[in-house]
Amino acid sequence: MDLTFSKDEVEFRDELREWLAENSPGEEPRGDEDAIFAFRTGWQRSLYDSGWAAVHWPQEYGGRDATLMESAIFFEEMGRAGAPLPANVLGLLLAGPTIMAWGTPEQKDRYLTPILSAEEIWCQGFSEPEAGSDLAAVKTRAVRDGDDWVVTGQKVWTSGAQFSKWCMLVARTDPEASKHKGLSYFLMDMEQEAVQVRPLVQITGEAEFNELFIEEARIPHENMLGEEGNGWIVALTTLMNERSGLGFFLQVRLRQLLDKLVAEAVANGSIDDPVIGQSLGDMLERTETLRLTAYRGLSTITKYGQPGPEGSLTKWLWSETNQMMTQLAVDIVGPQALHKDNPWAYELLRARGNSIEGGTTEILKNIIAERVMGLPRK
Repeated sequence: MDLTFSKDEVEFRDELREWLAENSPGEEPRGDEDAIFAFRTGWQRSLYDSGWAAVHWPQEYGGRDATLMESAIFFEEMGRAGAPLPANVLGLLLAGPTIMAWGTPEQKDRYLTPILSAEEIWCQGFSEPEAGSDLAAVKTRAVRDGDDWVVTGQKVWTSGAQFSKWCMLVARTDPEASKHKGLSYFLMDMEQEAVQVRPLVQITGEAEFNELFIEEARIPHENMLGEEGNGWIVALTTLMNERSGLGFFLQVRLRQLLDKLVAEAVANGSIDDPVIGQSLGDMLERTETLRLTAYRGLSTITKYGQPGPEGSLTKWLWSETNQMMTQLAVDIVGPQALHKDNPWAYELLRARGNSIEGGTTEILKNIIAERVMGLPRK
């Protein structure tokens, strides 16, 4: 595809750059989840007030009808400006597009605007303790009771659940059906006593992730997204948006991290070490590969109208490269990189979760092998 920006795309980029220059969010707090959430909520409301919260959404739902290339420009410019992700990133990138694809007119009217304005935060209830990211092994049960579904089960690695009003929940509604066919997709109200949220403290000291304990939570039937038993297909829409939407943001952040690491190597002279030089060259090659793979995903959406499984490759490559780069930082910066007040210590510890969050590397490899390379299951 032609990656040269058109006149309209240049104007879009320049308008966004000017807005970001005049509306810098400032330095994001670190280590205090409540302060980080408040900071990102304020940032999303600034974006919303100026019409930048979800440029990829249709205008009828509050977006800008941005083209795929303009959406890519948006995420790249956000990364370059050092802006944080908005508080309701899962709502904007996952819940919103999934509701637009599968929701009834009533569901779209009810849920989309509060997602955009950060009035209602969303989390994703897919992973389970004994199933990991394998949706086919989900054990959380939903049983029909009149106009409601009664849900019992446990979810894990649920980002932002402590701040969420709604949860994208996949539960088993037909235990007799084959694994992928017995699932349904619900929009679950988190504000009920039957849903308990327990934070999972990470090695960084933060608690971005949570466990959900669900004991006979009630979900109105009207909150089912898509048809009963069709949850696997609806969930794939969510997952494909997850892995393609963040690609442009992540690749810019990765390149910024590499530039900082090169500066460290130049400053302390380790750049003259041929092993260090070769390792930094490998990081540059990986970063550029990630950037081009993100644009390749853009080309797939242009051709077929939906994100393809190649988005899994972007997420796999980013997580592996980020972990390798932060490990290389220890070799370049030295022991002080392990000091708690050194920013590289935070990057090193935070990167450990990259191969779990947003789909484990093992699951992503299976998707790529079967759906991209066409390899048999066994």
